[in-house]
Amino acid sequence: MALPRAIRRTNPITIILACVLSIGFLFFILSPSSNAAAVSTAKRKFASAASHPLSPPTAPFVKADPASERKPPPVVHYHLNNVTTTTESIKNEETVLILTPLTRFYQGYWNNILALSYPHSFIALGFIIPKTREGNAATVALQAAIAETQSGPEDKRFASITILRQDFDPPISSQDEAERHKKENQKARRGAMARARNSLLFTTIGPTTSWILWLDADIVETPPTMIQDMTSHDKPVLVPNCFQRYINEKGKKDIRPYDYNSWQDSQVAADMGAGMAPDDIILEGYADVATYRTLMAMSADTTESRDQRAIMPLDGVGGTALLVKAEVHRDGAMFPPFSFYHLIETEGFAKMARRLGWGCWGLPNYFIYHYNE
Repeated sequence: MALPRAIRRTNPITIILACVLSIGFLFFILSPSSNAAAVSTAKRKFASAASHPLSPPTAPFVKADPASERKPPPVVHYHLNNVTTTTESIKNEETVLILTPLTRFYQGYWNNILALSYPHSFIALGFIIPKTREGNAATVALQAAIAETQSGPEDKRFASITILRQDFDPPISSQDEAERHKKENQKARRGAMARARNSLLFTTIGPTTSWILWLDADIVETPPTMIQDMTSHDKPVLVPNCFQRYINEKGKKDIRPYDYNSWQDSQVAADMGAGMAPDDIILEGYADVATYRTLMAMSADTTESRDQRAIMPLDGVGGTALLVKAEVHRDGAMFPPFSFYHLIETEGFAKMARRLGWGCWGLPNYFIYHYNE
């Protein structure tokens, strides 16, 4: 049987080339991607994405096609026993919710959390900002930083970000450091801060949250490995030591303690509380209030060879950087905006956590740094 004229006229080299190209195309289509990590990340993000706007805010929500049929809210089952908090938080893909009450936006704060080496796909962010002129400016600056980050390289993007606007007025108008730390402002200021923390916590914690890191907006320097360094201790409540960089009287760069709210209690302080009215609070860090507590800030070894994993039990904790297992908050430990055993806010939280059976701990030689105004 004679071949069709079109085939008889075809050059054999053309046929061979066509076969090679076909095989190459099939190999490209069927072969696995060389970037296995990217595929794994994409699958993980798809699997953990929220399917409805009413899903937990700490899960990323992918908007549906407007043309598609609107589905009713799903019924979702979460097994809290499967939410782990372990020494190997990255290996076990444990989610971290970083919560920050924010009045002023510091670029150093944002740059620092961007530099955290914990996988950002496991990190959700939450902010609460007062509705003041300063708060409005902070919101604008924060949103600009978020827009740039979330549209940038994928490994820098966070799983989700929530911004709340505070529904009550701050008790003091100025947020300057000197005004914030005046003794007469402390009960009202820290009571308002406790309310803000509670609003932020109760709104953003999700059923898959393993850890909550409270991080003040004026913390501008931490080790990039801070999250995994702290989770590796596997403690229910843990704080690093907050210091501040400054120029000393000799004109040289130096560091000094900043947060005095992490301490071990004393009998003097206990006796002081016993003689107080129910609504009075004991304040730490003021010369005229001698509690004789053991302050973690004053227990630090500042030498280069210090043991950064040294740990000490605490009765009170500060909130500049405070890592909490989510189950501690789920058990009911919150930040009392009132006198709780003569303590308030983060120190009151430590007392409440201990009353619920959870221990509080500090890392005296592990430093983070506060912005110096």
